[in-house]
Amino acid sequence: MDANISPQIEPLVTLTESAAVQVRSLQSSQTENAGKILRLYVEGGGCSGMQYGMVFDEKRNDDVESEFYGVPVLVDQFSANYLRGAVVDYVDSLTGGGFKITNPNARQSCGCGKSFEA
Repeated sequence: MDANISPQIEPLVTLTESAAVQVRSLQSSQTENAGKILRLYVEGGGCSGMQYGMVFDEKRNDDVESEFYGVPVLVDQFSANYLRGAVVDYVDSLTGGGFKITNPNARQSCGCGKSFEA
C-alpha cells in the first residue's frame, strides 16, 4: 500500500443531505441552539427496548464527531455500539414525515420508527 494513501474510514453514522438541511434550519430558527452540535444517541425505553434521541449539545471528551454536508454530528461511546452504520434521513411528508433512522444493528423496529431492539 502506498504510504501517501490513507485507508478510507467509514463514518460511525451518516446524515443524508436532506437531514443536514433540516438540522441547519432547526439551528438557525432556534437561537438557544446556536453554537451547539447535533447529538445522536440511544437510551433504554420505547416500545422495543431502546429508543433514538437527537438533541443539540456541547461536545464531550469521549464523543465521536463526524461531519456531513457542513453539519457536525456527535455520538457518545455507549450509543456508538448501537448506531454504527446507521443512516439518518429527513422525509418531508404529510404522513410519516420527519427524521428517519435506518439502523443495520436493529433486530426489530417499532412501527413508530423511534425505538428498536438490539
